[in-house]
Amino acid sequence: MDEVPGCPHCGGEDFRRSSMFGELSMAEATGDRDPEPEWLDEAREALVTSGDYLAYEDDARVRVVALQGGWTRVGRSLSAHIRFDDPTVSRRHALIHCQDGGARILDDRSLNGVFVNGSRVDMRELEDGDQVHIGRFCLHYLSLREDSERPAPERLGAGAI
Repeated sequence: MDEVPGCPHCGGEDFRRSSMFGELSMAEATGDRDPEPEWLDEAREALVTSGDYLAYEDDARVRVVALQGGWTRVGRSLSAHIRFDDPTVSRRHALIHCQDGGARILDDRSLNGVFVNGSRVDMRELEDGDQVHIGRFCLHYLSLREDSERPAPERLGAGAI
């Protein structure tokens, strides 16, 4: 590691390098999963079409994003399909590739890394229920297959009593 010079004002040398985002949390360091949020079951029940989805909470709102076939870019950039305007997320943070009834995630040279179920990964196949940490955000990968499709919930029309 390169030498860090002393303070030009006081000559002090008692300091260390650190990330502006703090230390790794215990979940990231140990590979533990976060407890599932209360809203996740409701988000899963609302899915009616087979496919791959990411569900997450942003600004106290639950968002569910359908992943299209091919590549989905996640990051802070305006060109990202799933965009987080947050300094803990790199401009080009991750790529998700969906094909043949499955998905895999790749770290796109991000600064803070991509964590799946608490373990840092460069590339990993995603399984239903996986927790993906990108910056300070926890995204939940949901996979609904044809054999597990549910009927759409009934909606009351304008003429309903």
